[in-house]
Amino acid sequence: MDEALRGKLSRWASQYHTADFISVDPIRFPHRYDLPEDIEISGLLTAVMSFGNRTQILRKADCLDGMMKHAPLQYVLSGTWRDDFRPGDTGSFYRMLSYATMRAFFEKLYAVYSEGLILEDVLMTYPGNPMQKLCAFLGVSDRSPQKKLNMFLRWMIRRQSPVDFGIWQRMSPADLIIPLDTHVCRVAHGLGLTDAAVYSLANARKITKALAEVFPGDPCLGDYALFGYGVNHKDV
Repeated sequence: MDEALRGKLSRWASQYHTADFISVDPIRFPHRYDLPEDIEISGLLTAVMSFGNRTQILRKADCLDGMMKHAPLQYVLSGTWRDDFRPGDTGSFYRMLSYATMRAFFEKLYAVYSEGLILEDVLMTYPGNPMQKLCAFLGVSDRSPQKKLNMFLRWMIRRQSPVDFGIWQRMSPADLIIPLDTHVCRVAHGLGLTDAAVYSLANARKITKALAEVFPGDPCLGDYALFGYGVNHKDV
């Protein structure tokens, strides 16, 4: 990677890795809370809904926060979600996410917090990197890019950040994988960080490795740089 590109990525990261980013991003919902359990619950549920139109994402995440009476941990432990999200209800809660799918998330969260644990405690019982741990817990494939889950992990693990929380101290930011979607594929390809705009885990790892050259030990700081590139180059 040439020095000019390194410089641009560093500048864009500095420009957009600020508290101002919070208000325009789904991360603003877990930022409503101080309790680690509330942050985890709000963060995970907001992240899994973070696809599609940004305005729609923010509207539906706000709706869910209202359903939880702005008290995620209390809502999970109360079991109220059993009435709000019925088993077998294939109706759409948000786009392709059904009520039954959302219930499955609440079931897994209830199993954690009803034992007096936090989510990080449970994830540490699984092998692998942070993404593999979270995928194993949720029972989903760790062979796809899992953009939404990697975004949630960035929120929880990146430290000393004005945006991300860094409340999980037993996993390393160096092991995070860039939250990859088709837009990030195009942006990374346009910058020459990868030779193909392919939506795959292999490409996510390749882009992450390239970003680690600029942000050693914290490759997902580069997520803000790629966001900045997208803002400054509207054609991508």
